[in-house]
Amino acid sequence: MGATLTEPAGAQAFLEVHGWGGATLVPVTGDASFRRYFRVIDGARRAILMDAPPPEDTGPFLSIARWLHAHGFAAPEVFAVDTAQGLALIEDFGDDRFREAVDADPARAPELYRAAVDVLVALHGVAPPPVDPYDRAALAERTLLLPEWYCPAVGITPDLTSYAGAWDAVLPLAEPKAPVLALRDYHAENLMLLGDGRIGLLDFQDAMTGHPAYDLVSLLQDARRDVEPAIEAAMLNHYAQATGAGDDFMTAYHVLGAQRNTRIIGVFTRLWQRDHKDRYPSLCPRVWGYLERDLAHPALAPVKAWFDANIPASKRGDPMLIGA
Repeated sequence: MGATLTEPAGAQAFLEVHGWGGATLVPVTGDASFRRYFRVIDGARRAILMDAPPPEDTGPFLSIARWLHAHGFAAPEVFAVDTAQGLALIEDFGDDRFREAVDADPARAPELYRAAVDVLVALHGVAPPPVDPYDRAALAERTLLLPEWYCPAVGITPDLTSYAGAWDAVLPLAEPKAPVLALRDYHAENLMLLGDGRIGLLDFQDAMTGHPAYDLVSLLQDARRDVEPAIEAAMLNHYAQATGAGDDFMTAYHVLGAQRNTRIIGVFTRLWQRDHKDRYPSLCPRVWGYLERDLAHPALAPVKAWFDANIPASKRGDPMLIGA
């Protein structure tokens, strides 16, 4: 977001009421949603103003933030909220982001990824809050984003009946015995490195209960940066050693990887076509690479067969370029 971004209406009055009158607002980079973020600067004090006016809803983010904070995880503290305007003043975690840290010094990757996995180990040891389940029906529904958005963009009319059947055959393998809180956007651009050594958590408003492998997929098959297969394997082994996860867990990991990557390809195409966000198609080749790794798992044979029959290799990549 550029420095000329207009500050939210009512922001200064909101800040005045909550003890931040006269503070300067500086835009900071947002995410794929319509939320906007501003750094609030008042002398040595810093905070973040989140602007999520209706129909955006700050409620889920704030609820999960408070739950995480109460259970000892490094989510931003919530200082003040104006629900009607969609404004929230939250803790500023600074600028030391996981993504830039590991890109600047790849030798730190094992250490940083291990720390991020350890957060998930701890999170999966806590009974989740009462949020919606990311169950088989929800997983299946979100796979439809690929045939709905990606396939038309690259000139394909897919077989939807066999598509649904293929997913019906594999999604039962990813049903959790004990659901955990799945943050669902747990990746390098949403993790901050805090001064006390902890990993700061961001962008978890879409959290649901689900399989513990889901956030590992988000982290280790990151749509926005390449994660080396050796790092992925080492971190899966680290998680298994810490939790006792076995072969069934690893099967679920690849099933959920295929589901998530399929969904993301559809989402990124939609962000380009519907929301005019041209960054996202160029990320699709990486996601296709992860998807093909997941489809190589024997448990994914029905889904792999569908992809092989419906989307040839020449149609797997950047939809903006393929469809041109």
